[in-house]
This record gives sequence, structure tokens and C-alpha cells, in this order.
Amino acid sequence: MKTKELLLRFLLGGASVSLSYIASVWIPWKALGGMFAAFPAVMIAAVFMVGVTQGSEKASAIAKGSVYGMAGCAICVLAVLFILQATGDWWLSLGIGVIAWFVSAVAMLKLRVTIQSRVKNRT
Repeated sequence: MKTKELLLRFLLGGASVSLSYIASVWIPWKALGGMFAAFPAVMIAAVFMVGVTQGSEKASAIAKGSVYGMAGCAICVLAVLFILQATGDWWLSLGIGVIAWFVSAVAMLKLRVTIQSRVKNRT
């Protein structure tokens, strides 16, 4: 990856995170502000940069793979919410949430591969 591309990814991602944070603070309805906290900045920046540098086919592959990461985000949010409410420890909640995100995203990907393989073997 070239330095210019890395800098552009950093700027796009940082700007997205900053704008999401500002929106979550300024919007008076906290639930709506929380929606901005879940803005998919990394996925958008990744698809954009891959699309610009490697074309639509590679960008499509990134977008397809992000489905598992985004579904894992829902698991992460639920884990953080429940653990935070149960313990009041936000560090613990975030740590377990990240682990839950990774494990669930990988599990969903493996499940899809397994199902695809079984369907392919039937035909």
C-alpha cells in the first residue's frame, strides 16, 4: 500500500469517526446519536479505496466480506450492552464485545462456507 493511499484511508476513517462522534453529541435523541456511533466508516473507506485503486470487482469482494463483520457488529453491540448493564465495567464490556465481534463474524463466514460446500456436493 502506498503512503498516499494509507494517508487517505486515515483521513477518511478519522473524518468519519469524528463526524459520527459530533453527531452523537449534538443530536438530542440519544438513540439516534447512538446510530451515528455505529456508522460503517471503515467499510465505506475500504470499499472506496479498493474501488479507486483496484476496481469494482475487488471492491465488491470487500463489500461481500464486510457482511460478516457488520453482522458481527450487532453481536458486539449486544455483548457490550448486556455486560455493561450487568457489571458497569465499560473496559470489560468493550473487550468482550470485540472478542464477540471477531468470533461471531468468523463463525458466520465458516457457516456460509460449510453450507455452500454441502449444497455444491449435492448437485
